[in-house]
Order: sequence, then structure tokens, then C-alpha cells
Amino acid sequence: MTQLYPADTMRGLLAAGGPDAPAIGAPAIGAPGRPWLTHGGLRALADATLAALNGMGIGRGDRVAMVLPNGPEMAAAFLTVACGATTAPLNPAYKADEFDFYLADLNASALLIADGMDSPARAVAAARGIPVIELVPGEAAGSFTLRPQTPLSGAPAHPGLAEAQDVALVLHTSGTTSRPKIVPLRHINVTASAYHIGAALALTGNDVCLNIMPLFHIHGLIAATLSSVAAGGAVSCTPGFNAFRFFAWFDEVRPSWVTAVPTMHQTLLQYAERNKDIIARGRLRLLRSSSASLPPQVMTALEAAFGVPVLESYGMTEAAHQMAANPLPPAPHYAGSVGIAAGPEVAIMNEAGDLLPAGTPGEVVIRGRNVTAGYENNPSANATAFTQGWFRTGDEGVLDAAGYLRLTGRLKEIINRGGEKVSPLEVDAVLMDHPAVQQVVTFAMPHEKLGEEVAAAVVLREGHTLDEAELRGFAAERLAAFKVPRRLVFLAEIPKGATGKLQRIGLAAKLGLSA
Repeated sequence: MTQLYPADTMRGLLAAGGPDAPAIGAPAIGAPGRPWLTHGGLRALADATLAALNGMGIGRGDRVAMVLPNGPEMAAAFLTVACGATTAPLNPAYKADEFDFYLADLNASALLIADGMDSPARAVAAARGIPVIELVPGEAAGSFTLRPQTPLSGAPAHPGLAEAQDVALVLHTSGTTSRPKIVPLRHINVTASAYHIGAALALTGNDVCLNIMPLFHIHGLIAATLSSVAAGGAVSCTPGFNAFRFFAWFDEVRPSWVTAVPTMHQTLLQYAERNKDIIARGRLRLLRSSSASLPPQVMTALEAAFGVPVLESYGMTEAAHQMAANPLPPAPHYAGSVGIAAGPEVAIMNEAGDLLPAGTPGEVVIRGRNVTAGYENNPSANATAFTQGWFRTGDEGVLDAAGYLRLTGRLKEIINRGGEKVSPLEVDAVLMDHPAVQQVVTFAMPHEKLGEEVAAAVVLREGHTLDEAELRGFAAERLAAFKVPRRLVFLAEIPKGATGKLQRIGLAAKLGLSA
């Protein structure tokens, strides 16, 4: 194992403790208003959890579906359950039929749920004969004990600590129309990604991340939680994103970094001016943005408001999150770029499977230690997704001569207007330049003759007014005629997915639009 990867399993990562090998008493998992769980406490919790699960007949390869609220117990449960079983975090907001689909699709061995949590997952698990284990929180943030609803015993088929090639985490892709695919991520994948993020951000035992991301999503699990612990640092886990409470948490926790999706960063910007004193007395070192494209205007405004570099990175579930990232100063970071390869190899490929030279647009492909070996039970998806060992991301982009990657959009989201291709990101960037515009998402709208037409949903800044003709005129001065949105819809808020991402596909139907 090279020095970049001190460990290739979750339990090994907890023990290795990063380049500083933190003192056992150093904080690891926290939450606003609660005492910290230390690195030593986290390691002890991992061993106790392993023993408890093995005692219930659950071992390596057995899938534990997790329905837990955002917070330190969810973070600690992910870290510790994975040491001896496979974790399968689910969105607690799912309805009964969604839980039924996911629990069946995962072939879950048990459901881990918060003590006293009222959730339809309980009844679904009971109907399917899946044992329910309750997580009972302790005093320190993240500490817990496990209590099966009915006594469980037996010998697991594969007891003991998980190994590097065992699956640590399974997540479903967020499919738009097709059935979601299962992405199995092995210990070697998730630990590698955590170390890649730590290297890109120069994380040490002195760093504290304030987590506002959902912990059923790869971004919160790996970028915020696992990379912090891997570096010997700490993560403070909030109940979720709340713009009204963010700056109070920020003041209490004194984070050195925060990672979030662009919509969250945009919302925080609205409250930054009135919280200048809190920002000034903090110790923030950087802001990280990932999981969707960050409008260049937002990056510039964030850097001005927070006085730190804003580093956009590029991640996806199949890569155990991180693929590319903008480097820390003094190396340059660019608005509109997701940075340089930051873990796996990154290249650009054409449809025929040829790698393309710098400056030529095509599909972004990756390969490396953090990349999944393939979707589960889905040979047709794997045949499409992998070419000569490279994983096809489905994103279109271009690498420049210095190795910086610029994304032009999801291949499925590129608008095909009568054969003319329109990048939604390009239109977003132009509309965002209008002083009255706060947020934009450009998307395809069905059209009888052209197939697709350009449309955009727009949120205006507080106190500003703007009509459709005026904004179309503004766009027409800066874009070729075929790229100018034919429909502009002004909304108080743009609909978002469960993880805070704006969703272009399906937005026309959601808004009842057709040309």
C-alpha cells in the first residue's frame, strides 16, 4: 500500500487515523450542542458494533438498510456498521412503496432504524420478515447501542472484520425514468476516495468539517464524514441544511471547511452579509462545492463573502464520490472548471471508444482505485458503462492542456433542438449574468417539430422585477438565436431533488410545459 492509502478497509482507516495519527482523545464525530465522540471512542464503538452484529447473526456481506435522521448517529453508524457488514443508507423521507422497492431490491438482512422513529419502513420490514434493529443514542454525539426489536441470535456466515474487497456501501443511482441501478462500493473504493479528498484539500487532524449534506448520499458520507475521519480530523453533523441556523452552528463549531451542493451555497449567500461578524471571527480555510455545476457568478460572490477559496470538485456515486477537484492555492482554480484529476485517471472519449486529445470535447471517462467494479446484476448497464476498463460517466466535457476539466453538461441533458445541440450550462451562465437573476436552471421542453426546445426556470433576486421579453432580449445579445430560451418561467423556488440538486430532466413535465 502506498503512503497515500494508509488503509484499505473502514476499520483500518479508523485505526490509521490519518497523517497525524491523532491522539485517542481527539474529536472525531460531533453535533452542535453535544459533546464530541473521540477517535478512540469511535474505534471502540466500531468494535462493539461488530460484536453486536455478529451476535445477531449479521456479518460480512449481509446488508443492513439504514433509516436514520441526519446527524452524528447516522455518521457513526455508517462508519462502524461497515467495519463488519454492508451499509445501505436510505432516505428517511421515502414513502412505504419506496421502502418496499429498496428493501426488496437490496435483499436487506436487517433494518437499522432510530429508536422511537415513526417510519413506514418498520411496517414494510415486518411484512417482508426483515429483522428490525433499533439504534439507541448515547450521551456523546454519535455514540449508540444496538437493540433488536425481537431477540436475534445465530452465527453469521462470514463473521469478523470486513476485508478490502468486501462491499462496504451500496447505493442506488438516482435514475430519472429507468429503474435505479445498484452501485456496490468496496472498502478499497470508499477508503481510496476519502484519502483522495483529504489529499486534495490538505486535510489534517486540525480540520473540522461542518456537515450540512444528507447522510444517505455519497457526498455527505464520503466527502464530509469519511475524509474527515481518515485525516484524523473531525466532522460536526447537523440535522440537515437549514440556512436560518447555519451561521449559529458555524459560530459554535468553528469549522475549517464546509462542503455542499451549489443550491445550498447560493442560499447561504443571501444570509452572508448580515453574518459578516460571525464569518470574520471564524477559522474557515475553504469552501468546497460538488455534485452539480457551480455557476461562476456564485463562486465569485462566495469568495468575496467568506474570504476563502471556493474549490469546485466533480463527483458521482460510481466513483465513491470524487473524480476531479480544483487545487488549493497557490495553484490556480477556475470558475467554470471542476479542476484536475483528483484520484482516478480522467480522460475524454468519443463514442467509438477512442481517447481524445486536449481541447476536444467528448464523454468524460475515469478509471482507478475508487471506481466501482460495476453495477450489481446488470450486465447490460455494465456493457454500456465500461469501455476498455474505463467507466463512462455520461458527462460531456473537455480537458485543457493543463489538465483542467470543464463540463458542458450531462449527455442526457444536452438539448437537441432540431439537430442543434445546446448545453444547458452555457445558457445558465449567460442568464445568471443579469443583475436581477438569482438562480437559473435551463432544460429541454418537448416540441412537436424540433423534438426539443430550450426553456429555463428563473428565480429573481429579492426586490427585483423582470419580464420574459426583457430577459430573452438580454440572452439574445449574448447567445446564438437557437440557444435563447423560448420559454422562461419565473418561480419563487425551483424544485430540487432529495439531496438539494436541481434536476433538469423531467422539469418540463413537472412544470406542465410543452411548446
